[in-house]
Amino acid sequence: MKGKIALEEHIESPDFPATGTHNFTDPTYFDDVENRLQEYKLRLEDMDATGIETTILSLTQPGVEGIPQAKLAIDTAKRMNDHMANFFVKNNPDRFLGFATVPLQDPAAAAKELERAVKELGFVGANINGYTNIGDENTARYLDEQPVWEFWAHVQELDVPVYLHPRVPLPNQQRIYQGYEGLLGSAWGFGFETSTHALRMILSGLFDKYPKLNIVLGHLGEALPFTLPRVEHRLRHQKRETHGIHKRPPMDYLRNNFYLTTSGTFRSQALLNTILEVGTDRVLFSVDYPYENMRELAPWFDTCPISENDRIKIGRTNAAKLFKLDKKLSKAARAA
Repeated sequence: MKGKIALEEHIESPDFPATGTHNFTDPTYFDDVENRLQEYKLRLEDMDATGIETTILSLTQPGVEGIPQAKLAIDTAKRMNDHMANFFVKNNPDRFLGFATVPLQDPAAAAKELERAVKELGFVGANINGYTNIGDENTARYLDEQPVWEFWAHVQELDVPVYLHPRVPLPNQQRIYQGYEGLLGSAWGFGFETSTHALRMILSGLFDKYPKLNIVLGHLGEALPFTLPRVEHRLRHQKRETHGIHKRPPMDYLRNNFYLTTSGTFRSQALLNTILEVGTDRVLFSVDYPYENMRELAPWFDTCPISENDRIKIGRTNAAKLFKLDKKLSKAARAA
């Protein structure tokens, strides 16, 4: 399929290697990842070869969220957004769009930077790498907590989506991975951490207060289409005060406030189950480049057993509608 739009596609700047330590990763593989994070010619070659027209770029994890000092986080977020705009997007406006990096160490500053990125740089939303460190590496603020709600009010006003991207669990919560450090990242810990984070947001009442919010989750929803029905079922037997102040069943929020992408998950059975749970209008194509290979994931998507109408929706039109891209992309093509 040609014309695909992908939106969990990562970059970094040479003066801020945002990827952190990956001691459990094969060095040959990760050297290639690091190279591809910082350049765009190989990325464009892969896009051309696999029918991906446009990618929405984001700063790789843990990113600015891993900077405990608020002022440094604010300054770095601005610098990273300018780098993405001036190095990647400006040179390829018909192929690359941007997710803003937002310094949630200071939610008011995060809201201000998101507005700048959207209105001045032309970005189409924000990417948030999980929890935000506050003060030290073991102190975190999650997105459902009250200091962040002023940021969410601004997101709803701007009417842009937010991608909730995984990051490694807090160091003081990693005991269960000792001896199995390969599970800490994308193999397992990312999904466990992010699905729990999303569940906190669902149960907190956030989407009752701000019903127009749209959150994007990768990896087919970090397993929530499979696990959330069980959560919903069992919460019926729990004391109400133990599971938040949400007004509707949890699955209602997954189907109405979340979009789920195919990033890094090329298994047809899982995609079909996700479609059965949330419908084709809420599923989006993505790769998770450069951690995943476009030339491996795109051919799977192009031939997986779904209808061609659904393939077009998931591959392009759902994202074009969510991010209001048709006008933006046609304008960029004219200017190129």
